[in-house]
Amino acid sequence: DSRRDPASGVSSFTAQVIVLNHPNGFGAGYTPVLDCHTAHIACRFTAIQYRMDKRSGKKLEDNPSKVKSGEACIADLAPSKPMCVEAYSEYAPLGRFAVRDMRQTVAVGVIKSVEKGEISGGKKGGAKKKKK
Repeated sequence: DSRRDPASGVSSFTAQVIVLNHPNGFGAGYTPVLDCHTAHIACRFTAIQYRMDKRSGKKLEDNPSKVKSGEACIADLAPSKPMCVEAYSEYAPLGRFAVRDMRQTVAVGVIKSVEKGEISGGKKGGAKKKKK
């Protein structure tokens, strides 16, 4: 409902990520481009909470150093620029994303929860206007 809960940027979000095709795997600090709906924004994997079985959803390992192809995990992500996403359970089109790197899709995911608020990084000031 846009009146009750208008669209706004998120500072971070938690997502279930399934790695499809990544040669070495990845861990915290990895910053690929996320394609969510029409947005293409770089997001940093700030932490990988746990590795899980992608079929049953059972927890396999807490705080893994990296996840490899064919594995699934629950991870915390932070966008580099303001990004409007929602939890998959609230609004499905804004709750799905693809992780792209090396000109191919390396992983897919669904957003479990979002942390609303403005991000701290990014550009400040913008373009300066010329004084007359």
